[in-house]
Amino acid sequence: MKKVILFNPKSARAKHRIPNSILQVGASIHGKFEYVFIDGNLESDPWQAIYKHLSTGEFGYFGCTVMPGPQLKQAIPFTLRIKEQFPNVITIWGGYFPANQYKSVINSPAVDFIVNGPGDQTFPELLHALETGSPFDQIKNLIFKQGNEIIKTPQANLLDQDLLPQLPYEYLHQMYPLSRYLGKTFLGKRTASYHSSMGCPFTCSFCAVVPIYKARWKGKSADLIYKDIKYLIDQHGADAMEFHDNNFFVSEKRVAEFSRLIQKEKISWWGEGRIDTVDKYSDETLALMRSAGCRMIFFGAETSNDELLKTMDKGGTQTTEQMKQFAARIKKFDIIPEYSFVLGFPAETPEKVQAQIDRDISYIKEIKEINPQTEIIIYVYSPVATEGSELYKQVTASGFRFPEQLEDWLAPEWQNFDLRKNPLTPWLTPEMVDQILGFETVLNAQFPTVSDFRLTPTKRKIMRMLSNFRYKNNLYRLPLELKVFQRLWKYRQPEIEGFVME
Repeated sequence: MKKVILFNPKSARAKHRIPNSILQVGASIHGKFEYVFIDGNLESDPWQAIYKHLSTGEFGYFGCTVMPGPQLKQAIPFTLRIKEQFPNVITIWGGYFPANQYKSVINSPAVDFIVNGPGDQTFPELLHALETGSPFDQIKNLIFKQGNEIIKTPQANLLDQDLLPQLPYEYLHQMYPLSRYLGKTFLGKRTASYHSSMGCPFTCSFCAVVPIYKARWKGKSADLIYKDIKYLIDQHGADAMEFHDNNFFVSEKRVAEFSRLIQKEKISWWGEGRIDTVDKYSDETLALMRSAGCRMIFFGAETSNDELLKTMDKGGTQTTEQMKQFAARIKKFDIIPEYSFVLGFPAETPEKVQAQIDRDISYIKEIKEINPQTEIIIYVYSPVATEGSELYKQVTASGFRFPEQLEDWLAPEWQNFDLRKNPLTPWLTPEMVDQILGFETVLNAQFPTVSDFRLTPTKRKIMRMLSNFRYKNNLYRLPLELKVFQRLWKYRQPEIEGFVME
């Protein structure tokens, strides 16, 4: 029986994050197949680590999780090298990138299979089929080629997360001490990461999760979440937690139960949710969350245009008026709302694109007046392959196209595409992009993020003074003086670099 490599490519935002994706895949084959973890974030030379194992002849499978953006820098060239130097090794990709860009991935001779969604059953079933020579076309959540035809098998139901095998923390610890994953953040000195659920019950057409989960969600119970986090606290000294679920706050009951359990541990935590979901929480639950250590919640505000919210299939009941009211409401509980906005959506004319950008900027400033503690995250719209949505129809009608060849994703502009700062969309002019990024620079100087704890009160005061005139008078063109100080003081943008400080 051939052994398995589970590889986590390097990501700009994940050096100090426990690699939950390959950890969960490892759990699915633990005790069934021999395997090793290789983390591109922690290896000085990841390719040599991969090569060392493959050259023994004992390893027949290379499993790689791939997110769009920086992970492509290792995932693509390493997989190409494997096929060139070890042609009998079966390469299996999983993650958002191959699921959403499956044509360019599976048309490459370097990739044999794509796990299209959770791999808890798919991955071990595929390995078993390959080992025994059994057919694999009945295995769900799979994409592969049969001759020139791309085969997509049906998607499996999401599993009860409490019935999944326990995550093999101790096995990972043998290869990479877990202390290397506990980074210093504004939340704590030893911040761990955790994933407590799969999917999201909404269908936002700009979100990479939607094509994979199709409005499905399953979460671990509060008891199991607490058990896992208690282990990280007691055995490895974790004092803070980042929940990287697509939507941690789907169930108020689950969140309240978890808050009651974790309250006595005195840790701080952060998670991602929806405004219209958390706004339905009772005051008692919100107060309990804060008492239990909830410091900040990331929310997708997206836009100041209610019609655009409908176009992007935001779902739920979220409105621009509600977003303002909620910013005021959550302030009373001392929980920092982190609102993300996507600027530069397509429109019928350049004038309409420009008008919406101006409107979004004004709206963001209004939110800051309502609750100055609101953290603002700005993205420039980057299309997602949500085929069939109205938004994607507009995108393709404009002439926008994704790369057709896997190697083309290595071009610098596409590697940075998922960071949503350097768009390749034809409806945005350079002047529009400059305005968005210039406003972001001014905003970050006027309201430096609380997550960058290296900024002293004096540095924050200087940046506010320098940006004050620009901010009040809507002058965002070429804020070079602010960029100088932000680079000098290594100002961190959490949407690009995460919370962890080196």
